[in-house]
Amino acid sequence: MADLFARRLANPGPLGQYSDMAHGYFAFPYLEGEIGPYMKFRGKEVLNWSLNNYLGLANHPEVRKADADAAARFGLAAPMGARMMSGQTPYHEELERKLAAFVQKEDAFLLNFGYQGVMSAIEAMVDMKDVIVYDAESHACLIDGIRLHKAKLGKYFTFRHNDMESLEKNLQRATRLADEQGGGVLVITEGVFGMSGNVGKLDEVVALKKKYQFRLLVDDAHGFGTMGATGSGVAEHLGCQDGVDLHFSTFAKSMASIGAFIAGDKKIINFLRYNMRSQTYAKSLPLPLVVGGLKRLELVQTQPELREKLWTIVNAVQNGFRARGFNIGTTVSPVTPVFLHGDYDEAVVSHLVADLRENQGIFCSIVLYPVVPKGVIMLRIIPTAAHTLEDVERTLNAFESIQEKLQNGAYAGRGIATFA
Repeated sequence: MADLFARRLANPGPLGQYSDMAHGYFAFPYLEGEIGPYMKFRGKEVLNWSLNNYLGLANHPEVRKADADAAARFGLAAPMGARMMSGQTPYHEELERKLAAFVQKEDAFLLNFGYQGVMSAIEAMVDMKDVIVYDAESHACLIDGIRLHKAKLGKYFTFRHNDMESLEKNLQRATRLADEQGGGVLVITEGVFGMSGNVGKLDEVVALKKKYQFRLLVDDAHGFGTMGATGSGVAEHLGCQDGVDLHFSTFAKSMASIGAFIAGDKKIINFLRYNMRSQTYAKSLPLPLVVGGLKRLELVQTQPELREKLWTIVNAVQNGFRARGFNIGTTVSPVTPVFLHGDYDEAVVSHLVADLRENQGIFCSIVLYPVVPKGVIMLRIIPTAAHTLEDVERTLNAFESIQEKLQNGAYAGRGIATFA
């Protein structure tokens, strides 16, 4: 028998294999100071494009005041216990009612955390007789929820990303299997895909309900607050709210907080309220976060100028990159991936990122294989309402500089960049 720890350490995983060289700089970096476009990295000010603070609410004065007042009034402990036992408050229910109305659903269930919340919702919704069909580029939290279904001996099929022909073929397979087993079908996809910026084809998925019987769960973490006429998300943007059976979103993006919600028909939300293990057996969302959530939702609904400013920056960023010949894929959302192509090893990439951060003063996320194909470097830009057009111009110039150096071999022939 092998030692369990020895087996894990022998294969540290796709990210862990880089931990020795990456930790503290490329991974787990310190970004210090007030949340916003300008923060400190290694003691230097950098222009930060790495945070999903889409509407700039993290340091909005009304938000900061609401958070501080609620913390002073309630402390961080209240309410103690799970919602079902002792953690229920009128504030939780008020936020649920307002969230449900905002996304045009009958009811909503407030969750203590997004990742585990949606995992738990998937686990509660399906048993071994049911079949899941999901988009190949679904977020890790959705994949882990599907793994829970697999652990219960449930079956699932994957369709090619945003490919309706592939979805329909897999719906046919899922329908046959569900018929044989006496189960149902759950389709899972996203509103905005957080790496590519692609918008899920929710209207086309919903249209398939005319041919197939299934329920649709949409994770709209990046679409909530940013997409649609009122900011309620991609389903509103595409005019298909009624066809989305379960609308999930987190507060970790536009709401700049912690927590999440899932919304749908009243009876099915009540089923989830009494069957989601992550909520039944875990602490209720603390009151300062709930009261702060009420203020954030109010601002999302009453200050459309925040969303308008966001899209001014988004359009300037994306049009600017395209005009300068950069490949930003097929994004139609605020998420802006910049793809640099070539057979570059980790050492070259490390010097490129170091140049961008140390010399250009630009901080953004970097994504490599296996998240993107080999031979591709993806630098992800997240525009926010707090950025300015001057920030955009500075960033475009910096990217032109690093691309020219990359093509000229300026980053080649050296070992991996190291930092004290």
